[in-house]
Amino acid sequence: MTPLRPALAAATARLTQAGVASPRIDAEELAAHLLGVERRDLVRHDTIDSCAYTDLVEARAARTPLQHLTGVAHFRHVSLAVGPGVFVPRPETEVMVGQIVAAARALPVGAVAVDLCTGSGAIALSLATEVPGLVVHAVELDPGALAWARRNLEGTGVRLYPGDAASALPELDGTVDFVVSNPPYIPLAAWESVAVEARDHDPAPALWGGGDDGLDVVRAVERTAARLLRTGGQVAVEHADVQGSEVVAIFAGTGRWTHVRSHQDLTQRDRFVTAVRV
Repeated sequence: MTPLRPALAAATARLTQAGVASPRIDAEELAAHLLGVERRDLVRHDTIDSCAYTDLVEARAARTPLQHLTGVAHFRHVSLAVGPGVFVPRPETEVMVGQIVAAARALPVGAVAVDLCTGSGAIALSLATEVPGLVVHAVELDPGALAWARRNLEGTGVRLYPGDAASALPELDGTVDFVVSNPPYIPLAAWESVAVEARDHDPAPALWGGGDDGLDVVRAVERTAARLLRTGGQVAVEHADVQGSEVVAIFAGTGRWTHVRSHQDLTQRDRFVTAVRV
């Protein structure tokens, strides 16, 4: 065992040197994980297993995602099991989900939402948790991600389906109130600019969206949402911060939508587009 405070300081310095974006927070999260406590409770502890902690810190310095080391990703008010084979949900997506939560709470019990490209199940689980009485369907194509979604959504009431966002749930056509999606949208040409944690550890199907602009899956989501939603139903789709005008154009150019708007995330960057079905 070694004193905790010097160990945290050394870990923070190591992660700073490695270029980790939030070195102090990650050092504390790893220590809390090893001690089996919440980060806020570290003040109650004086020592930590030096060897085990060093191993975790070195793995994070090698840019293994923090969530893969702890096995948990926190998203809005839920915690999800994550690891290799599934996209780690990001805080940038939380604002989009919050907007749909607010809109869904204004509808009667029994309203229907569909989460396309659900990944870990973060969006679907948040909707089901925060909007009592909302009927939530989730769709995921990738087998690895689907296994994680099953784990996270088991017993929650969310109805999970294996399948492609482009052809999902024809039995629900014209009956859905909300379609939400965080699809893959990164063009392959942007490979070098993607954070190491995502590029080397998130599954490829969750990152690369297809086409020269990376928006082929977004186009498929637009078509599926148009099919699923009732008149007046709402869609919300995430995109990269430089794609806002392009995604607005995808929706606005079809004639199937009104109130097409781009919205910003917690960092004040364009992050998602919403539209209402005509």
